[in-house]
Amino acid sequence: MRNVEAEALALLSDLVRIDSVNPGLVPAAAGEAQIVEHLRSRLHGSGFVTTVVPAPGRADRPSLVAVSSGPAEWPTLVLNGHLDTVGVAGMPEPFAPRLDGDRLFGRGAADMKGGVAAIVAAAEHLVATKAPVRPVLALVADEEDASLGSEAVIDALPGLGIRPDACLIAEPTDLALSRSLRGFAVVRVSFTGRAAHSSQAELGVNAVTHLGRLLHAVDERAVAVRAGGGDLMVTVAHGGESPFVVPDHAECLVEVRTTAGRSSAGALDEVRSLLEPQWNAAAELVAHRDGWQLDATGPAAGLSRRLGDVLGTGPTFDAPYWMEAPLWQQVCPTLVCGPSGGGLHAVDEWVDVRQVRALASALTAVLSDWRPHAD
Repeated sequence: MRNVEAEALALLSDLVRIDSVNPGLVPAAAGEAQIVEHLRSRLHGSGFVTTVVPAPGRADRPSLVAVSSGPAEWPTLVLNGHLDTVGVAGMPEPFAPRLDGDRLFGRGAADMKGGVAAIVAAAEHLVATKAPVRPVLALVADEEDASLGSEAVIDALPGLGIRPDACLIAEPTDLALSRSLRGFAVVRVSFTGRAAHSSQAELGVNAVTHLGRLLHAVDERAVAVRAGGGDLMVTVAHGGESPFVVPDHAECLVEVRTTAGRSSAGALDEVRSLLEPQWNAAAELVAHRDGWQLDATGPAAGLSRRLGDVLGTGPTFDAPYWMEAPLWQQVCPTLVCGPSGGGLHAVDEWVDVRQVRALASALTAVLSDWRPHAD
């Protein structure tokens, strides 16, 4: 008899031991190849058909799709998690899992190898017990940077014959069901001035001064944005090249957090409204992702209720940050629920192993007789 909770914890330690730092964040980092191969080999041995899906033009950035066998009429659920982590600067032993009571420490333990371990163990258990459900594991690269992995996997699903009824993302939520998440946008603002000797500043146009005025304007506008549930701030700023020269160029990145239901593309107009003509500033939208809300009805809503009943939680978590739920929502109804801990992206990252065990157990119980269109 399989012990799904014990298998989830053993796999968690195995995954933490594998360096999968995202090279998009840390140049020359290991990336996802080794962890994908580890999981591919394991899942192949557990009866899954596995497909490695590289990001377009990036064979070194693979994701993994593992499909269980079963009749086409069985309900199909995508279980999604990301395999990449942020960097490990300042961590003495980032890939040595350390258990202290109910806390397992290590890079990626909470974000999100704990969730990955739980969904893999649960999927293996469902296959081993011949439960009438088709779990599809979508274990992706690059969530921490540009979402290359999920985008590649989503594009590959039709060719693999996968038409999911719903998707569960096991990102850390303290096992609450995510009710919403905010979108984001990054706007680059460039200021063009005129260089001059700093002893004759009146002959030049100081681009850094104009940058400073925008910083002040952003801080003033942020009060109203935050009152509406969003956020607005400058996160990167630089200008000038040397002393004794009036700077002729300055630049900053303005970050906007948007509430669910509001297009993040509108952030460009938000930032442009703060610019004065005499600043000679140009703004461009660098990146943006819309927010997301859990469906009120349908397969994801029904599954979230059943999962919440088993876990003793509910749809109470409004994520202040972005996750990949909006991408998967374009494919099928999506929900987010996973184990948490502390120190996400910090040097003391840990996951609560009780929550890892609970999610693995709850998924096996709920999915063993799941009927997505009966809720």
